[in-house]
Amino acid sequence: MANVIVVGAQFGDEGKAKVTDLLAKNADVVVRYQGGANAGHTVVANGETYKFHLIPSGIVYNKTCILGPGMVIDPKAFLEELDALVKRGLDDSSLKISATAHVTMPYHLTLDAAEEEKRGGNKIGTTKRGIGPTYADKCARSGIRMEDLLDKDVLKAKLEYLVPSKNVLFDRLYNLESMDTDKILQEYLEYGKRLKKYVCDTSALIFEAVGQKKNIL
Repeated sequence: MANVIVVGAQFGDEGKAKVTDLLAKNADVVVRYQGGANAGHTVVANGETYKFHLIPSGIVYNKTCILGPGMVIDPKAFLEELDALVKRGLDDSSLKISATAHVTMPYHLTLDAAEEEKRGGNKIGTTKRGIGPTYADKCARSGIRMEDLLDKDVLKAKLEYLVPSKNVLFDRLYNLESMDTDKILQEYLEYGKRLKKYVCDTSALIFEAVGQKKNIL
C-alpha cells in the first residue's frame, strides 16, 4: 500500500469516507489533513454504523489516527464525538491531534451563521459549523491553535485581542450580542485539559512512520 492520498473533487457527498474506510483496513496510520467538523461521513464497519465529523474512521480498526495541522478543530464537537465512540468500545489510545491545527472558536460559529443569513437569497449552503471563518483567521494569521489551549497566558492574550474585534463585527454588522472573553477563556482551558494527552507534533510522528516504511493513508 505504501503512502496513499485520497483527494475529493469538492462536490460534496463524493463517497470519500467509503474510499477511506476501504483503504484504512490496510493502513498503519490514517491521517486527516484538512477540513473541520463537517456534516458527517457515514461508515459501516464490523456490522456497526458510525458517523464521523472530525475523527478519522481508521479508529474503528485500531489504527493510529491523526488530525493533521491543516485541519480546523472544534474542541467541543471533537470531545462529544470522541466520548460517543469510546462509549461504543473504540480505543482512543492511538489518536493524535496536531499542536498547530487551528481551533474553531464560538465566534467563528456565530459569524458563520450571521454571514449566511446576511446573504439572503445568495446563501452558499454552509453547515454553519464555523469552518470557513476559522480558515479565514488562519489565513489572516490571527487564529488560535490547539497548543494555545494548553497555555493559559497565551490563550488569554490572544482572546483579549481577538474577542473585542469580533464583538465590533457582531455589534455593527449583525446587531448581535457581544461575547465574554473570560467565559470563553475558562471554557476552552477546560477543553485543553482534556485534549492535552492527544496534542503533539504530528508532523514528526508521520515522518517517523515514513522512516519505518509504514503504510500511511
